[in-house]
Amino acid sequence: MLERILPPGVRTAYTRTDPPEAEIFPAEAALIANAVAKRRNEFTTVRHCARLALAELGVPPVPILPGVRGAPVWPDGIVGSMTHCVGYRGAAVARAGETRGIGIDAEVHGPLPEGVLDLVSSEQERAHLAQLARQRPSVQWERLLFSAKESVYKVWSPLTGEWLGFEGAAVTFDPAAETFSARLLVDGPFETLAGRFLVDGGIVLTAIALGGPVR
Repeated sequence: MLERILPPGVRTAYTRTDPPEAEIFPAEAALIANAVAKRRNEFTTVRHCARLALAELGVPPVPILPGVRGAPVWPDGIVGSMTHCVGYRGAAVARAGETRGIGIDAEVHGPLPEGVLDLVSSEQERAHLAQLARQRPSVQWERLLFSAKESVYKVWSPLTGEWLGFEGAAVTFDPAAETFSARLLVDGPFETLAGRFLVDGGIVLTAIALGGPVR
């Protein structure tokens, strides 16, 4: 699924289940030693996906540990992103010489919990979502907005080392092209970020691949 919304230079892997062959390194296992089974499964399987994607770039299996603000620390010369939700785990990686940053997010295609939309959107964004809902009522646009902002953050934070709240980006969607644009409302290296989205199999996916090498 991810390969449908990311450019060819980005390698992806995903699964809808937790395969029994998924394993983790001791350093990774230590991080979830006291976690509940759901958290252990998510953590293990998403790293299994990441190592499958890395293998397509010729990168041998390595531990993928959390760094600043919990973002995964990738092998030298690699950029990437991981995501998981109920019924989906996925990862995307690329060589830093070809891609500057990646952000992906998966969510269950359902309504946001009560009150969440007001916390993650502006009045203008809510008006935009209402218009989209009239055009394509089968899509949970509120959930897509949440997911798109998660993808924005996953690109922004590793490159800037800074936090970005939901209010830090204004997102608009093009439903015909299945793309979105995020206008950054804070000082930083970007004015806008462009991404793509997909709704399929009960899952919402959003992705941003920022062209150009890491500097």
